Amino acid sequence: MPPRTNDHAPESGRDTGPAEPTGLSGPSAPAKPAEPAEPATPQGSTDTRPGTGDRADARTGTGTATRTEPEPGAGTRSEAAEAAARPESGTEAAGPGPEASPSGVRMAALRRFSAAACRSRGTHLTVCAALLAVAMTAGAVAVGGGRDGTQAGARTGADAAPAAGALAAGALTGGDLDAGVRALQSHLRSQPRDVGGWASLGLAYVEQARTNGDPSRYPQAERAFDRSLALGSGNEQALAGRAALAAARHDFSGALEYADRALQQNPYSERALSSRIDALVELGRYDEAAEAADTADSRRPGVPVFTRYAYVRELRGDVRTAREVLERALDGASAPADVAYVATALGQLAWNQGDYETALAHFARALAADEDYLPALEGRARAQAASGDRAGAIGTLEQVVVRSPLPGPLVALGELYEARGADGDRTKAADQYALVDAHAALARAGGVNSDLDTALAAADHGDPEAALRAARAEWDRRRSVHTADALAWALHRSGRSEEALPHARRATATGYRNAAFLHHRGMIERATGHDGDARRSLTAALELNPGFSPLGAREARAALDELEAAR
Repeated sequence: MPPRTNDHAPESGRDTGPAEPTGLSGPSAPAKPAEPAEPATPQGSTDTRPGTGDRADARTGTGTATRTEPEPGAGTRSEAAEAAARPESGTEAAGPGPEASPSGVRMAALRRFSAAACRSRGTHLTVCAALLAVAMTAGAVAVGGGRDGTQAGARTGADAAPAAGALAAGALTGGDLDAGVRALQSHLRSQPRDVGGWASLGLAYVEQARTNGDPSRYPQAERAFDRSLALGSGNEQALAGRAALAAARHDFSGALEYADRALQQNPYSERALSSRIDALVELGRYDEAAEAADTADSRRPGVPVFTRYAYVRELRGDVRTAREVLERALDGASAPADVAYVATALGQLAWNQGDYETALAHFARALAADEDYLPALEGRARAQAASGDRAGAIGTLEQVVVRSPLPGPLVALGELYEARGADGDRTKAADQYALVDAHAALARAGGVNSDLDTALAAADHGDPEAALRAARAEWDRRRSVHTADALAWALHRSGRSEEALPHARRATATGYRNAAFLHHRGMIERATGHDGDARRSLTAALELNPGFSPLGAREARAALDELEAAR
């Protein structure tokens, strides 16, 4: 399964119900002082990721300076408010201000993305349509129109919320994210100096990008946060939002910087505490991540913190504690989005350990809470494939990629086509791999660092040298187990196995139990003449999770048979 991030984690900052700390983080923090309420964000749906934060089987680097815009002048109606009140079709609701990135870059990505999508054939014309819909969104951002960017027909007047706080308690947490965004846009046209309103709008855009697979929303979110910071310099809500945005763009150094700044303003900010854990995990600073998880657990226990606490434990090889924390989180979850997210995390944990029956049960519970929750559908497909139900897995993944053509499910579907080997399957598989590259181009145009996705996909299904360039670039930014594994595999696939071996060993040094990592290590050990080590690594991979990948598991078995025959 691809690296796990918290790209699909329930957003913090809303009431997740009363919760007690895990009890594993030491003495409790001092009594919590009164604090301003954080702007609520939509429930539901970043990573990968198991993650790409990187749960890998996860995905989730360098901060960007806050770009402030001129504060609207005082008066009965500011120029910014007038601009924000002008709805124009095909524009973005990012608030007043110039485009954050050149339109030429986005248009080039759009053309590349569209061309790759249109290579899809047969039943995958629906995938092409979905991808083009995403690309058209990026195109609308690129060619822009009104500066406020409200969608054509966006509701105004009576639909406008009376205040951002009311929106936080209503529209954005009610499940209809698009309606919540429209209501916030309407509110900000009439109240353009609402600091919290702009921060809430930025968070809503981040959530839209995650749920719709549309990275063009990230520049819109950035401008909304900038507006909030221009109106209220150093406000914690926008700083915490910028941390979440940076993490969603896989800019983990930036996420850490913004989270720390937010926590200076409010040490109990759940969103900032969560983003800080994510950033430290993805930067490979695991001891600090464990300390950050303990701190967050003592200050703001709840689903967002519990799931991150569990993942930190899993990365250190403590699967039992990770499972216990997730089970307690699930017992205390009530909102459907929280149930879906935590049950999916439990399913991914079980799948990683080769317990497919338990994994399928958890994914079923997640889908009972939210039948459209894509990470649960993807997890179910992987468990179906590992259990021998290839047809069911292909059908489920086809549903996923039509709605959210992200690299992880695209590669998984392509490999299932290859493993099936029916007429036309080789072409279908190639189409999925081409779309991974196209999606990466569109993501980069939205400010997302996609080098880890590129490295993992290209090493097996593309250009090994391109994979190596991407893996080296990612390694220069962060030194996590997932980047170590990606670099090791790209080096091996490029014929540099001796150079790869130390990285493969580093990827498995924390105790994290990942069959794909063990497979990669075993193949590299075999290539470098360490046959005994290779047998142990490949055997461990297949004993841990024999269905970790339809093609990878087959390769591991074949290599192990050859090693045994050569003894």
